[in-house]
Amino acid sequence: MEIRSMFQKPIERDIQGVIKVTQTDQENTLQELSEYVVTKELARHFSTFFQAYQKGISSYTDQMGVWISGFFGSGKSHFLKILSYLLENKQVGDRRAVDFFEDKISDPLVLANIKRAGEVPTDVMLFNIDSKSIYNTKNTKEAIIQVFYKVFYEMQGFYGDKPWIAEMESQLEREGLYPAFKATMKELTGIQWEEGRRRVLFDRDKVVEALVRVRGMSQESAKDWFNRGDENISLSVENFARSVKEYIDKKGNNHHVVFLVDEMGQYIGDNTQMMLNLQTVVEDLGAYCRGRAWVLVTSQEDIDSIVKMDVTGRDFSKIQGRFNTRLSLSSANVDEVIKRRLLEKTQVAHQTLDLLYRDKSAVLRNLITFSQGTAEMKNYADASDFSEVYPFVPYQFNLLQKVLTSIRQQGASGKHLSEGERSLLGAFQFAAKQYLASSLGALIPFACFYDSIEDFLESAVSRVIAQAKENSNLNSYDVEVLKLLFLIKHLKEMPAQVENLVTLMVTSIDEDKLALKKKIEQSLRKLVGETLVQKNGDFYIFLTDEEQNINREIKRVSIDPHTITSSVGELIFDEIYQNNRYQYNSEYSFSFNQRIDDRGRGVQDAQISINIITPYYDGYAELGDEDCKLKSFDGTSVIVKLPAADDFLEEIVDILKIETYITRNASAQQAKHIIEIINGKMQELVGRKSRARTLLEASLSQADIYIKGEKREITTKLPKEKIERAFKILVEGIYSKLDYINKSIKTNSDLAQILTENKKEMVLGNQEINQLALDEVLAYIAQNDDRNFKTSMKMVINRFSAIPYGWKELDIAAVVASLFKAQEIKLQYCGEYLSAHQRELLGYLTKRTEVDKLIITKRIQLSPELISTARSIGRAVFGRASLPQDEDSLMLALKEEISLKLQLLAQHEVYYREVAYPGKRVLLKSRALLDKLLSQREPSSFYQLLGEKKEELSELLREFEDVEGFFKNQKRHFDDALRILALYQENEEYIAAKGEIAGIVKQIEQVVESPRPYSQITQLPGLREKFNERFILLLENEAQPIKEGIEQDYQEICRLIDKYEFEASFADKLRAPFRDLLQRIETVDNFYKAVAMATQSRNLKQRSLDLINQQLAQEASDAFEEKPSAKRIKSIRLQDLIGSTVVIKNEADLDKFIVELATKLKAYYRDDVEIILS
Repeated sequence: MEIRSMFQKPIERDIQGVIKVTQTDQENTLQELSEYVVTKELARHFSTFFQAYQKGISSYTDQMGVWISGFFGSGKSHFLKILSYLLENKQVGDRRAVDFFEDKISDPLVLANIKRAGEVPTDVMLFNIDSKSIYNTKNTKEAIIQVFYKVFYEMQGFYGDKPWIAEMESQLEREGLYPAFKATMKELTGIQWEEGRRRVLFDRDKVVEALVRVRGMSQESAKDWFNRGDENISLSVENFARSVKEYIDKKGNNHHVVFLVDEMGQYIGDNTQMMLNLQTVVEDLGAYCRGRAWVLVTSQEDIDSIVKMDVTGRDFSKIQGRFNTRLSLSSANVDEVIKRRLLEKTQVAHQTLDLLYRDKSAVLRNLITFSQGTAEMKNYADASDFSEVYPFVPYQFNLLQKVLTSIRQQGASGKHLSEGERSLLGAFQFAAKQYLASSLGALIPFACFYDSIEDFLESAVSRVIAQAKENSNLNSYDVEVLKLLFLIKHLKEMPAQVENLVTLMVTSIDEDKLALKKKIEQSLRKLVGETLVQKNGDFYIFLTDEEQNINREIKRVSIDPHTITSSVGELIFDEIYQNNRYQYNSEYSFSFNQRIDDRGRGVQDAQISINIITPYYDGYAELGDEDCKLKSFDGTSVIVKLPAADDFLEEIVDILKIETYITRNASAQQAKHIIEIINGKMQELVGRKSRARTLLEASLSQADIYIKGEKREITTKLPKEKIERAFKILVEGIYSKLDYINKSIKTNSDLAQILTENKKEMVLGNQEINQLALDEVLAYIAQNDDRNFKTSMKMVINRFSAIPYGWKELDIAAVVASLFKAQEIKLQYCGEYLSAHQRELLGYLTKRTEVDKLIITKRIQLSPELISTARSIGRAVFGRASLPQDEDSLMLALKEEISLKLQLLAQHEVYYREVAYPGKRVLLKSRALLDKLLSQREPSSFYQLLGEKKEELSELLREFEDVEGFFKNQKRHFDDALRILALYQENEEYIAAKGEIAGIVKQIEQVVESPRPYSQITQLPGLREKFNERFILLLENEAQPIKEGIEQDYQEICRLIDKYEFEASFADKLRAPFRDLLQRIETVDNFYKAVAMATQSRNLKQRSLDLINQQLAQEASDAFEEKPSAKRIKSIRLQDLIGSTVVIKNEADLDKFIVELATKLKAYYRDDVEIILS
């Protein structure tokens, strides 16, 4: 049985697979109405729409917007056109449109609603908005309303292309003058107005003349109106709604108008302003016409998807509200239409296909399979499904729909396909025609659909196929594979893998898939070789002309082999095995050198290495097991030899070539489609990199591993785990003493804890904790000491972090700290020995800048006798009852006591700065000895010196106790004695002859000058009392005549004050100094001070006389009348006149003295002077 004979209706018949809204001839209309298939889905949509439409018939409504959505080729345009027929109740022959649906609609209520709608007089305006769009206005926000104006005018017979002309026609119609105007224009132009109005600008004068004649306008006003035609009309939405309302009202009889707009969604795109303009049109028509004007639009996207693109908030809700009725056509609807309209079978065919399916159902399940990652693709559900769909396969319905949508979205379609002029129905009919002569069992391959759309494709696409047909290196089957690759080029749901291509190219139920696979793979190799197809991993990609050119340029890019191996290194060490260190266990990790084909990657300072050998390695083909064993013989490297399969290298080379091409062309000015291809290449890189990693992981899982001259069998297939296991073998082989550290520390705090533990046993009490490590380090230090080598902490770190130890630096520091705390070693920093309690020690052990300065030596063990002596000194000399057991802590405790004693000495030493107190020698000698002990950093020298100086230290400190007691209890008496001696020295001239007081002073001197006066100081209070009694008596005797002289001088001044009656203030000024002097003479404690006071009295007396003379002179000059001047007072000391001591032996000496005295006095005497002798 041929396929041709299976169909109930001739499949070659002329079927309008593409519905054009503008195609309204009777023949097409008849076919559309008679063959229209009302599926269950469409039945629901008819019910929903006509139920909503009833509101505008029987009452008022503003919900008169209808949004019809469906994918490309889903039949939404056909549905819209059928609605136009039904609303208009179009007459087709002797039948009305509604009559065709009496046997298509089973629901009587729906059918009644359709009939009622058809009875209402309705003007239907069905149009594709893009084709009606006025040139150069499409992208303006008024584009929608301008199209509505145009079709509304055209429906009335007016010239919609020029709204101002249409408005003139409308006005003439309202005035009843339009027929007369048309007749006049025919008279003036010789042609019908409808034919000539396109050239209205050329017939300006005639139009003006016709208006003058018909409307009685003046020539001037008619010309003015014509010249300002565009300015005379306002195409606002509100005016449009008013015009529609006026038209409906004029028609009367519940007249309706319906605007059916095809491809509105495609026209609007993402233009928010146009969407808002549409919303306003529908809103105003609803408000003014109240359900008598309807707007039905189609779109490939539902309204929510379009509105959400760029409209939010209140505008979003308003737009949704305007299109309250929403109808969506699904793919199931199209499938049903195709099955019923195109593929419906005869009874015999149904029976035959039923038998065939029952025989081949298992074969078909195995035949129609797809690769993992492919979206769900339907197979035959059962015998009935097989019969309905044959010779097609169920998946083809949905897949072809996605193909058509993707071609349109990717811009590979020409104008007709983008306008929806290729339906799924037409495509399936075209494909079926190619196989009409085929026998039962044939299946139509998916590639066959290419021919159904070829005429609608852009030349850039179809040209590739056409050129392939002319290519002598390709056969017709190769071209079919190429067609298939084009169809699925942009489908994520259908990866272009060989398994999928085989299924898509099946042509028979009994197809040998293995043979078909080989055939397709052969074609793919040829297509790739001709640069018509690109292989991207397991995927094959159809290339356009531009993509082919770019691929050829990419192929020509040259990549250096070292760059390739570097990329392998990046993949392995930056993505697959990202660890910079191998983590041996929770405590230990090891850095390693990274090498690719013997070339180092990054810094090469680690002790172990991993070397990846790739198929790019020089001499790879000759590199056998023995060679690899030899390369690993040094025991510090893991050799990983990748298998010879180089799929991952091919991917890496392609990646590098694409990246190089993109880099070279990144800054160049490129055409938009070239930029899109380059962006596609960038996306391609993501997949290639992922695939390269996968392939390299697979290669690593199969790699051979060589360690220490042996080939190692590591069974895991996980690359990271394989490398980890290889490192484990390597580490355990070369770091043979790594396990000497059986307890690791993690932080500096752990290290500090070792140093601050109080008991020696806590460090070494458990001999199993790192005991082997302790022994190893101690032996190394002792060995260096024996050779007179200095051992620094850095040397210890370098030795024990290297092979065969591999210990981490913190653990090495912990071992050294433990030895130090156990007093097995000594630590010296910059020449000074350290103690475990020094804060800086932690840094010295761990800081890179300090470890070279920290010197380690093995400690010399001290004799127990020295330690015992030191402990007895601590108790006996320093009074320390409790002392540590270990050497270092004991030395530290004793040094603390020494430091305290030195502080005490320093406190007492201050007293000697000005006074020679007793005990200074003891203090200085004690300090010198204690300083010397404190300076001993080495325990052995400290304990040795302490033992040698035990007696001396004890004696000195006992003597210091006397000194300490002196300053605490006797110092004040000693100070009093020193003051007495000082007072005696000051007044020695006056009292030296007094024998008794001199004897007292001598006794005091004997006590003060004694080197150890502590027991004699008790005599000082009594001697001080005796001295004071004698000294005061002598001083009083010496001061009495001086006191009398002062009193005499004072009385003389007082007499003059009384004589001249000076004012009180001036008198007090003269008296006050004498009173003060008299008070001080009463308390004077020094002979020299007493004698000096006599001189002070004489000087004071002379100054007072001078002041009196000055006062008297001042008073005389201030008098109002002349008075005898007061005599000036002159005080003369008798001693000044007679000089030194005068000796008078006889009367002659007396006379001589008197004459000389008189002569001297006469020298001073004048009439205005009063002389006072004292």
